[in-house]
Amino acid sequence: MNQSIVKLDYAVRGELAIRAEELRKQLEDSPGSLPFDRIVNCNIGNPQQLGQKPITFFRQVACLIEYPDLLSEENIDTTRKLFPEDAIKRAESLLDSIGSVGMYSHSQGIPLIREDVAKFIEERDGFPSNPKDIFLTAGASIGVQLVLHTLISHSKSGIMIPVPQYPLYNGTVAMYEGNVVPYFLNEDAKWSLSIEELERSHKEAASGGLDVRALCVINPGNPTGACLTEENIKEIIEFCIRNRLVLLADEVYQANIYEHDYPFHSFKKVAKSMGTAAQNLELVSFHSISKGMIGECGRRGGYFECMGIDPEVQAMFYKVASISLCPPVHGQVMVDLVVNPPKEGDASYPLYRKEIDTIYESLKRRSAKLAQGLNSLQGVTCNPAQGAMYLFPRIRLPPKAVQAAEKAGRQPDEFYCLELLNATGVCVVPGSGFRQVDGTWHFRSTFLPPEDEMDKFIESISKFHEGFLGRYE
Repeated sequence: MNQSIVKLDYAVRGELAIRAEELRKQLEDSPGSLPFDRIVNCNIGNPQQLGQKPITFFRQVACLIEYPDLLSEENIDTTRKLFPEDAIKRAESLLDSIGSVGMYSHSQGIPLIREDVAKFIEERDGFPSNPKDIFLTAGASIGVQLVLHTLISHSKSGIMIPVPQYPLYNGTVAMYEGNVVPYFLNEDAKWSLSIEELERSHKEAASGGLDVRALCVINPGNPTGACLTEENIKEIIEFCIRNRLVLLADEVYQANIYEHDYPFHSFKKVAKSMGTAAQNLELVSFHSISKGMIGECGRRGGYFECMGIDPEVQAMFYKVASISLCPPVHGQVMVDLVVNPPKEGDASYPLYRKEIDTIYESLKRRSAKLAQGLNSLQGVTCNPAQGAMYLFPRIRLPPKAVQAAEKAGRQPDEFYCLELLNATGVCVVPGSGFRQVDGTWHFRSTFLPPEDEMDKFIESISKFHEGFLGRYE
């Protein structure tokens, strides 16, 4: 068996998530057998699993595309009583381009949808975008894997990855037998990224014989929730040009911004605004339908855009993409709806705007409430989320708890999170699954539980934490 796969670890779907499913099954088979009545999956950014409602217009169009007989001449009058006219027209337009959602599409994605993605990027950034430089994918994760697979060309290839990081990156680099080159974010400065740290990390890796090929940046951050400033992004771009690194910009949380002092700036927009100073930048930017206020995780849709990437390299991306034939057409359709939603004046716009704003404002409140609750716990400090869907609190554990964890053969934060799950049904991810500064312990939690359950959710964590410290102090 491939030992790279055997050694692979993906913490957000790891042991704790498996244990959570065992407990869920126990509750189904034996109600009342546990000290809680449900599992609260805060281990992964999966909004609809925790009750977030889909956007009505998106599901209406998806319904009509899935069952096009509703658009037939004999059924259209009935359909118009159930669906708004703009949803009907959008479905008809997409079907004219797609043919059927049961068909394979172009391996790079449906041309019409890539055109709409390009228009979205142009409107967002104010600079041109070419559909030929856009690849639709089965979620952003598949795009990341495709690009990293292409970049890791030998056993000394190094990929710079933030610490803490989303396990997709560490796992993918390991799977393709590359080398993780870690750079550390500064928890004491709101998880900021410093150029000095990038320089240290790159120099250390290069002096150790690694061929550092790319820099991965997650903005807004996962698991930290931090947002980069425009000036910081410029420094990162200059660093990549100076060291001839491909810049991989994970921007899937670009709509999840909660602090006006830290707005989202795309790497492409900043690079283009730098003019000739950034003309040699090689950039791949990723986006997804799973995050934002959309949360259509299960449909598996996303895209990446290439900027400054040699056409021959893009041809290699296409070759890898073609092995899978095409991204899921349902996911491609949802990408189109996300980048080209109802506009002001459309029949569906008022409801669409209300649904998006309601979800956004609720996420913002939930984020602040959970951060406040975590910061009230003894020995816990938590930076507020400037963006994304997560908090990454630091937990300071008593020596006896650390010793108990060692005796159990676990990392201290893993030990804590497993006890939390068994006592409360709350499933979070230990910080050791994201990597962290040695001697520190954290966990990552989403703030996706329904707003009317947030107080109970925080109370359950608080009671557990108090009891945990009492047992081990």
